[in-house]
Amino acid sequence: MALSNNVIGTINFVAMLLSIPVIGSGIWLAMEADNSCVKILQWPVIILGILILMVALAGVIGGFWRIQPLVISYFIGMIILVILLACLVVFIHMVTARGSGHTEPSRSYKEYHLDDFSGFLRRRVRGSYKWDRIRSCLSSTSMCAELNQSYRMAQDFFNARITPLQSGCCKPPTQCGYTFVNPTYWISPINNAADMDCLQWSNEQTQLCYACDSCKAGLLDNLKTEWRRVNIILIITLVALIIVYLMGCFAFRNAKTEDLFRKYKQGYT
Repeated sequence: MALSNNVIGTINFVAMLLSIPVIGSGIWLAMEADNSCVKILQWPVIILGILILMVALAGVIGGFWRIQPLVISYFIGMIILVILLACLVVFIHMVTARGSGHTEPSRSYKEYHLDDFSGFLRRRVRGSYKWDRIRSCLSSTSMCAELNQSYRMAQDFFNARITPLQSGCCKPPTQCGYTFVNPTYWISPINNAADMDCLQWSNEQTQLCYACDSCKAGLLDNLKTEWRRVNIILIITLVALIIVYLMGCFAFRNAKTEDLFRKYKQGYT
């Protein structure tokens, strides 16, 4: 029985370690400029990771110190958290399944359209109240100013691999036909009617294209890419947690069998 309890404690310690990549993923999202402005996914991930840590810790204590109620609480709590983690993985996959950039002639960077993304993500950036707060947060970053420091010539900029957020927020849409002066200063549009964003562009450095749908789309593409990276970590953690959970169930069953066998032997001696 003691050996089986130690095995349960060791297995639960591994489950406790598996909470670290979940918490780390949430912290990484919170540190990214775009996610810190939107604040959708990072806190659910961090909270879920902390709950996994707490439940696994209860399992460790229950296993090593042979406190059966804690071990049972671990098994009940962990199966709930595994289900929640699986739901989160599926949710992230569904909301990031749509949306990608569009190539333009003679441009290495891509253009982004808001309607390409899932309804859930679009609702996070639609509405003046929501976007005004996000826009203020984005405009306070240095992402557009960095382009001016990196690219002086038009062709160098056209060949640049800038981020979706920079493509959508820091320059006018390519189809408007603006003439390049520097990455955040453009003049003489050829076709202002090509896109409503053409009218939204401003050379005022605090305005640029932050009011454009292309900026919202660029933000969503950035979020989609980062969320998918996090989802890979969550999927790996989910699979590992399921394996650890099943191993713990097997060890717990063995412990109960050993206990019953010991009581059975004592009854006949």
